[in-house]
Amino acid sequence: YNSDSGGKYAEYYTPHAVARIMAAILVNEEVKSAKVYDPSAGSGTLLMNIAHAIGEKNCTIYSEDISQKSANMLRLNLILNNLQHSIPNIIKGNTILQPAHLEKKFDYIVSNPPFKLDFSDYQADLTKDSFKERFFAGVPNIPKSKKESMAIYLLFIQHIMYSLDTKGKAAIVVPTGFITAQSGIERKIREALIERNWLRGVVSMPSNIFASTGTNVSIVFIDKEADSEKIVLVDASKLGQTIKEGKNQKTVLTATEEQRIIDAMNQKKAEEDFSVVVTKEEVMAKNYSFSAGQYFEVKIEYVEISAGEFAQKMQTYESNLSQLFAEGNELDKKI
Repeated sequence: YNSDSGGKYAEYYTPHAVARIMAAILVNEEVKSAKVYDPSAGSGTLLMNIAHAIGEKNCTIYSEDISQKSANMLRLNLILNNLQHSIPNIIKGNTILQPAHLEKKFDYIVSNPPFKLDFSDYQADLTKDSFKERFFAGVPNIPKSKKESMAIYLLFIQHIMYSLDTKGKAAIVVPTGFITAQSGIERKIREALIERNWLRGVVSMPSNIFASTGTNVSIVFIDKEADSEKIVLVDASKLGQTIKEGKNQKTVLTATEEQRIIDAMNQKKAEEDFSVVVTKEEVMAKNYSFSAGQYFEVKIEYVEISAGEFAQKMQTYESNLSQLFAEGNELDKKI
């Protein structure tokens, strides 16, 4: 089902570790009744995980995907996971151009959108006035070379923001470049998330967490009731163990590492070189960067030495430098 190339519709199976982390961070309290949506659902890994976290009887699933194969697989997944009551809400269609669920607002949205899917056939249509409210930050240009990134994921992020209910929460897998890009649509979306007080936090995942694509990914957590004084940024890039899967390298997280990420987000924990808790103002001051590493303190170790010891060290450095310059001059002459 999940070919190495991702196939025509850039279908990549979301690893269970990513799905579990997203569900455990989004659902950390009892939920009575919820509408859950994935605008690029694939076979439904993300939806199954969040449905289990909420409780199958307490949620209704909605989805859309451009691939008929994926939509069929998702319907089968619903039957296997006691969610058959949601089968009528599984739509095969183009979420960006003609969204089937546009009139609804959702309590939870999970998404691993396609990063490079070709949308050149209908890009011009998306610039019409009727799309302006949904795509407030703009529509990406089509690159001259089709091999370059299509950046369609930026349309999915904006669609998700538009589709959230008044107290809605979302978790979106994005290329890690999104969290620091200094211009364009990426920057506009990040500014909007901060200025609307919607950013709950970001987790930067280890490289090769997806076996079939080398793109580094981060997970952006949106919450319309987020605490703008306690935004949690996690750098999990150094976690995990690399294993070989077929032709590809894959990074696997242990259960303890998954829990460490979940705890940092849910308990708003700052941990040295792993996680920081920042304010809205601090993010603005850092040019709206969502990268945890840019907020870590740089630690300088000081060693107490006397003036005499300092002078002696400097003398040694100077004599070593003079010797190196002399050697350099000799080499210059030979050259």
